[in-house]
Amino acid sequence: MDTDGETRLASLRASDAVPTPTGIVSTSLGKYQVLWRVDGFTLEQQESALKLLAITFGGDPACTDCNRVLRLPGFLNRKYDPAWPVTVEYPGDSTWSSDDFRLDMLAADALVSSRSTTSRKHPDKHTHSERDWAWILDELAHGKDAMKLTRKLAAYRADKPNPLYYAQRTVDVASARLWLIEGVPVDDVVTMLVVRRRFEIPTALCSARAREIAQTAQRMIARRKIA
Repeated sequence: MDTDGETRLASLRASDAVPTPTGIVSTSLGKYQVLWRVDGFTLEQQESALKLLAITFGGDPACTDCNRVLRLPGFLNRKYDPAWPVTVEYPGDSTWSSDDFRLDMLAADALVSSRSTTSRKHPDKHTHSERDWAWILDELAHGKDAMKLTRKLAAYRADKPNPLYYAQRTVDVASARLWLIEGVPVDDVVTMLVVRRRFEIPTALCSARAREIAQTAQRMIARRKIA
């Protein structure tokens, strides 16, 4: 956790979706590496679960490979001046299994499957993002949960520079478009988007972001009517 580490670590500690970490390494001011001792995971399942943990709690999705080198407690991190003493906390000593991680593991499984099948797919006239958009619209129209869809899409699109941002925006623009077509007033659309993301996006940005997304959806609808 390299950004807003204190807040994100507090969120992880308070969550009932993950077990107590085995170790929490403080690598520099406000930056942490969180570890669990586990049993019964394949390497692919470990990396998929780590990716989903990073997406859920705001870690770095790029730092989830199993050959990741961690900083050693007791040494100095000399990237900073003055050097930062690397420390570790041991909240628990249990060994956990996949059943103890109550995240959306279907998304993690899909991530593994997508890696193994990508090379066998033939390109078509639609871009990957266009297929994402069509899929999200259809799922939302059939009443699927927006938060679960966000996590799944972020896991599917680990190729994106910021998968979580991409997924949040795709799901929210699609939701706004559907709501507006159904006749929901734009101010109510903004409110619903704010409520959805209020725990994920800083308060100062959440309202402005929701307003911009609602306006984007309005323009999409207007362009479709003109066409």
